[in-house]
Amino acid sequence: MFQRILIANRGEIAVRIIRACREMGIETVAVYSQADKEALHVKMADQAICIGGPLPKDSYLHMENIISAAIGSGAQAIHPGFGFLSENTKFARICESCNIKFIGPDASIIEKMGDKARAREMMIKAGVPVVPGSNGVVESIDMAKDIARDIGYPVMIKASSGGGGRGMRLVWEEAELGKAFSSARAESKGAFGDDSVYIEKYIERPRHIEFQIMADEHGRVVHLGERDCSLQRRHQKMIEESPAPGISNDLRDRMGNHAIKAAKAVNYSNAGTIEFIMDQDDNYYFIEMNTRIQVEHPVTEMVTGIDLIKEQINIAAGKELSFKQDDTEIQGHAIECRINAENPEFNFRPCAGSISGLHIPGGRNIRIETAIYDSYCVPHVYDSMLMKIIAYGDNRQEALNLIRRALAELQIGGIDTNIDFQYKLVHTHEFEKGDFDTGFIEREFDSIMTSMEVIS
Repeated sequence: MFQRILIANRGEIAVRIIRACREMGIETVAVYSQADKEALHVKMADQAICIGGPLPKDSYLHMENIISAAIGSGAQAIHPGFGFLSENTKFARICESCNIKFIGPDASIIEKMGDKARAREMMIKAGVPVVPGSNGVVESIDMAKDIARDIGYPVMIKASSGGGGRGMRLVWEEAELGKAFSSARAESKGAFGDDSVYIEKYIERPRHIEFQIMADEHGRVVHLGERDCSLQRRHQKMIEESPAPGISNDLRDRMGNHAIKAAKAVNYSNAGTIEFIMDQDDNYYFIEMNTRIQVEHPVTEMVTGIDLIKEQINIAAGKELSFKQDDTEIQGHAIECRINAENPEFNFRPCAGSISGLHIPGGRNIRIETAIYDSYCVPHVYDSMLMKIIAYGDNRQEALNLIRRALAELQIGGIDTNIDFQYKLVHTHEFEKGDFDTGFIEREFDSIMTSMEVIS
């Protein structure tokens, strides 16, 4: 087992990893930017090393500085968390060349699955259902027109290296295709340094269902059930839950088996997520694989009782998974709300500043993942997520009652947050019934905002 692990991240995920390491008796090394000198993960780690200026490119994305910190501190492994360098092939290869274990899949797997057009090709060969569309990269507008005519409009153009909605264009008719094709390629080139795109049939009002995969380096692959991540805004998730409302055991088994087949097709190891979209007739299609731990991993931990971060570390150390597929059982229900420093009334404008009057909810079956504290100053240069609130109940209604209560108790003063919006969202009739899709928030935004009084 590793004696010392460097966490190449910040915020709540860095705190989460430090806690897991401490429980395992592993020393931790935090890295931080000049803007994060007073951050909680810096205070909690056994060592803390400043790696550069406030901007991510000067610190959390600065590979050389992070590797230097790892070597200088004697860390045998690096946990990348999520975001930043967690799915960076070059960084994973540098770790390997420096004899530092990257806690995640092999660099070649990250590369394969990071190219979404290539991943799509591999899933087709593996017999995993994919959205009708191109078999790989679409090279020209003429090729795009032929594919779109074949599968029928509307279609979605997607960046092969994309994420977060960048390099995506929805096209309803052929007259729009040329402009959308060019702009998607240009945006993808600017965001990812790669202008390759592919085309899929646009599935109207889909649900976003993802399966948690854990795989060791000895060939064992297990799925830990699904999460419903359909409540999104501009492709950014806001609420996640497990199990997904309305998913039968038979459908779960079929989707889970395809998720395992997808992971085995690329010889996957460590934590990963197979993401599907599902139409209104319960037809599901592979869309991508995330080759890292997910923000929403706590809901899976709550319903399975398995610590995914510890399993990641054990897998990276060469150990076998501590459980088999038959050992896993989904019990109860968990709901997670992401609390962000943003103002929904002004198009979710991010907000920085000093936190005051902080009150964090507690009580039975409430889990809080955060790195904020009273008087903490939220920097303006990083992601706006402040906290995750996870509620666990014996059933969905109990979990829903708990998350509503927790949101009502939560207070974060001094900055704008989305607490009120989340409170209203979990009180909507549609959320109560589990009747929503990926477009629900944007489609019903005005009615959500006016649905009830702001929390007093």
